[in-house]
This record gives sequence, C-alpha cells and structure tokens, in this order.
Amino acid sequence: MIRTFLYAVYSRCMHVTLHPLLRLVKSYSCCFFSFFFFFFMKATTVVRRTRTAFLHHLRPLTKSLLLLSLSTHANPNPHHPSPTTIATSSRSDHISAFLRTTAPTPSWETLTATFGSLHLTHPLVEAVLLDLREPPHAKKALAFFHWSSKRSPFYRRHSLRSYCVLVHILVRAGLLLDARALLESAILYRDSASGSPAPPLLGTLWSTYEAVVPGSRVFDLLVQTCAKMRLVDLAFDACSYFSDRGFTSSLISFNSMLRVAVKSSMNELAWKVFESMLQRRVYPNQTTVETMISLMCKEGSLREMVSVVERIHGKKCAPSVVANVALVLRIVDEGRIEEGILLLKRMLQKNIVFDDIVHSLVIHSHCRMGDLESAYQRREEMINKGCSMNAFVYTCFIGAHCDRGDIVESAKLMQEMVSIVGLKPYDQTYNFLIVGCFKTGRMEEGLTCYEKMREDGFLPSSSTCNKMMGALCESRDVNKANELLTELINRGFIPNEETYLVLIDGYGRIEEAEGVVKLYYEMEHRGLNPGPAVLAAVIQNLCKCNKLNQAEKFLAVMRQKTLAPTRCIYDALITCCCEQGNKKRALQFYDEMTRNKLIPSADAFMTLAKKLFIRKRETQSLRRKCSSSKTI
Repeated sequence: MIRTFLYAVYSRCMHVTLHPLLRLVKSYSCCFFSFFFFFFMKATTVVRRTRTAFLHHLRPLTKSLLLLSLSTHANPNPHHPSPTTIATSSRSDHISAFLRTTAPTPSWETLTATFGSLHLTHPLVEAVLLDLREPPHAKKALAFFHWSSKRSPFYRRHSLRSYCVLVHILVRAGLLLDARALLESAILYRDSASGSPAPPLLGTLWSTYEAVVPGSRVFDLLVQTCAKMRLVDLAFDACSYFSDRGFTSSLISFNSMLRVAVKSSMNELAWKVFESMLQRRVYPNQTTVETMISLMCKEGSLREMVSVVERIHGKKCAPSVVANVALVLRIVDEGRIEEGILLLKRMLQKNIVFDDIVHSLVIHSHCRMGDLESAYQRREEMINKGCSMNAFVYTCFIGAHCDRGDIVESAKLMQEMVSIVGLKPYDQTYNFLIVGCFKTGRMEEGLTCYEKMREDGFLPSSSTCNKMMGALCESRDVNKANELLTELINRGFIPNEETYLVLIDGYGRIEEAEGVVKLYYEMEHRGLNPGPAVLAAVIQNLCKCNKLNQAEKFLAVMRQKTLAPTRCIYDALITCCCEQGNKKRALQFYDEMTRNKLIPSADAFMTLAKKLFIRKRETQSLRRKCSSSKTI
C-alpha cells in the first residue's frame, strides 16, 4: 500500500508547472524523491526474498527437531535409559500426531524423509496402528504399515499381532479389499527366523478383538477368505472357534464353505458344515439347498433320498426337505441318535419339515437304537396327531424285529402292512426279511421272500446277496449260490469283490478247484481287478483242494503285481506241501517266510515238524535194516 502511494505522489510532481525559480528546487527534490523511492522498492524486494528463504529452510529444521524430540524421549540419557513402555508411548504419540495432521495420506518418500532414521519395533508399530484406529485414519495406518516393512532399514517383518490389529481397523473402516489381502498374508504367515508356523491365527485375531472397537464382521471375513483360498478345513475350524465364543458365522460364510467343499470333493466336510449350520440355527436358503442337492448327486444318493421322503409323506417334497432328511438319516446312521432327534425338533420348530416326516424319522432313530418300546410309543403319538402310517415306518419296525431274530413278528407286520393298511413293501423291506430269515437258518422262507421280491421288480442289495450266498455255501449248496448269482447278474445286479470271495470260499469248502479258478477269471472278465484278498483266497482254497501247482501259479501272479504274500498264504502252502510229501518245497517256503520276518502259525509249524520227524525216523529205520543185512 505504501509503495503504491509513493508512486502516485511521484507521478503527480513530475507533471506540475511551477515558477522558474522553483524549477531548480523541483529538480533537486525530484532527484531525492527518486533515490528514496528506488531504495524503498529494493528493500521490500530483499525482505520478501529473505522471508521465502527462511521458510524454505525452516521445514527441514522442524523435522530435525521432531526426530530429536523422538530420540530424546526414547533415550534422554544413555547412562540412564527410560522405561521401554514410556518411550514407545511417546514416540507413537509423535508419529501418530504427524500422520493425523497430514491432510492427504503421506507418501512413502515423505515417511522416509521424516522417520527413515527411526528405530521401529513391533510394540511401537502396534501402538501407532492403535492410535490410528479411527475410520478416517485407516488409510494412513495402512500406508504406515506397508512403509515400515519395506522402507525402514531397521524393521523388515511385521508380527502376526500387527497384521490382526490392522485387519480389525480396515474392516471397521469398510476397506474390505485391503483387509482381505492382509488376511491372506496372515493365513500364510510364517516366522521369519525359524520358518516355522506362526502362533495360531485364530487366537491372535481373537486377542486383538478388544483392542480395536469391537466388530464381528472381521470373523466372517476370515472364514470367507479361507474358503476362497480353498482352505475349507481352516475355515470350518475358524467358524467353530468363534461360534464357541459367541459369534456365529453368517449364512454367506456357510454357503462359501459348502460351495468350495463340494467343488473340492470334500463330501464329509460338506456334511459337517451343513450340520453345524443347522445346529447354530442358521437356516439354509436356495443357494444352500442347491449346493446340497449337487452334493447328493455326486454321491449318487439323491434318488434314494427322494424315494424315502416320498414314501413317508406320500408325495414329492421340496428339495430343502430332501436335504434336511438326508442329513438326519446320515446322523442316525453314524450312531448319533440323540443329536439327530434334537435336530429334528429344531427343524419342526422352524417349520422346515413336515410333522409326519419328523415322527417317522424319530421312530427310525429308536428302531436303530433297538428301543422298540419308545418306537411304539412314538407310533401311537403319530396316529393320535392324525398322521397316517407309512411304508417307511413299517419297514423300520420289521428291520428292528429281524435284528432281534423275531421273524414271526416281522412276518405279522409284513402281513398287516400289505393286507390291512394297503401299503406296498419296497426293496429295503424285503432286504430286512431275507437277511433275518437266513440269519436264523430259515433258508426256505428266505428264498420264498426273495421270490416275492423278484416278482415285485426289486433286486436285493449287495449285503443281502452276500448273506444269502454265504448261508448257502455254509450248507454246502454252492451250486445253488452260483445259480442265484448268475440270475441276479442277468437282472442287472452288479456283484462286488465280497460276493466273489464268498463263492470262492464255498468252492474251496467242497474242494472244487475248477470253480475257484473260474470265478477268478470271471472277475477279470467283468472288469473287477482281483486284489490281494482275492488272490490270497484263491491260493488258500487251491491248497485246500490239494492243487499245489495251480496255487504256485497264482503265487507268481501275486508277485508280478508286487504284492507280498501273507502269513496265511505261506501256512496254506506249507501245509499242502507236507500233505503231498514234498518236504523240500515246504522247507523252502518256510525259509522264505522267515526271511520276510513272518512267523508261521502253530498248526503249520507242527505239521512241518511232524513231517520232518517222521521222515527222520524212517531214514534211521532204513539204515538199521541195511546194516543188519550187511552183517548177515
């Protein structure tokens, strides 16, 4: 303002007309005024430049003073160090104050220039992060976290606790992508010094939960991150860990675990996740049901479950009901009866299953436990509540009576089911009756029941077929068992290895070696690769038939498949050699057995010892006869 005023006065004086006497005065005064004006202008320019330079040099000085203050607080006197806690707190206050007052998020260059010479520690970094735990400062905390591990020369590795603290901060601020990235690093975290796994992530994340303002969203994020990394076991452990501490995972987290478990063919784990979900009262949605239906399709159990539900309810039900029934039946089959009944009650309270299905499954559970009294009481309750009896319930009672050996009562229930109630038995009903009849020695009744089953268009299960043929083979009616198997195969039955083992033992029982060999080659023809159990059975039964040469051929086949002979095989071969009088070959098998560090059974050893003792006595007797003849 002063400069402007002087310049205006000077301009006015230059244009004024005066007396000649005064012109000389004007000229001198103008020269003086011009000199003063020039000097003033120059002085103001110098002052302005000096101020700019002063401010330019003041900033580094301020930073130096800040670092000096930090180092003074950290160790004011080398001979008398202050407590670590006070030093860490003071330094963290200064660092966090600087970060909070910086308007934008500071760059790494700014942090390096300001704190590059500062010695960072795990407690100091954690304290700075906690000072910046409010959502507006979350990005600054993240920038300081990354910078401290990359640019600071004194600090190269964060602790797992620092990871967890920052994850809590980021989740609270809604920075989920950054939090997920840090969680992935924390899941793979290993100790930098020893290379061993870090302390448990779940416990560390839980211990830092109270340090930041609480929020359970981070636990869901951990479960979903583990599922995304296909670490379903860890995700399920995390879900159980935090659920035991009062934080139940969300439906999205459970669906994430289910989806990855099914895609990874971890079927057992998928069923555990589904069970845990219902036990914690997190009920499925359409995505959950579709995942479980896909799982049952992969296992091949969907058609059977749909049939069970239709037999109980009388008509088709929603896929969610099928999935729930499949889970309960799985729990009951594992012997966890009480857990299955409790889960059914919860389902009924939530109205996600029908009353008749709940009553039927509870009766099934009591029958599996053998508690027929409770099962009949539940049956009366079912009828009193207006639910009609169904084929599934009758089959449960028939199976329970057959397990007790009460075939008469089972037959009465079968008659009541068909004639009075008008229900049709299905394959499982016949399976229970056939097994019960053959188990109690009623083979004629069992075969009659099988004929009815065949007329109704059903085939017995593999276990039922094996029980039938085993009973026939024990009664030495092996040809009948073989004919039964041939008839079933023609109707579409697929035998398993156990089926052929039963028949092979049956032919060995009647000492028919040709039947044993035919069954072996039939297995190969049908694409069933004979395993070590089948080869062992063939060798042992050929030895029973006194066919040592054929047994040794199959022993060579076993060795070609790099399968080691068992003690039972060597026992059978030694016994067969002794029965044929082949002492030398028996001793070879015995030596081979001891080289393989196998101990023969008592029967095989005694057979070999008797054979050698008898042979020695015969040799001594022959020598005595020869010596006496020479004397004569």
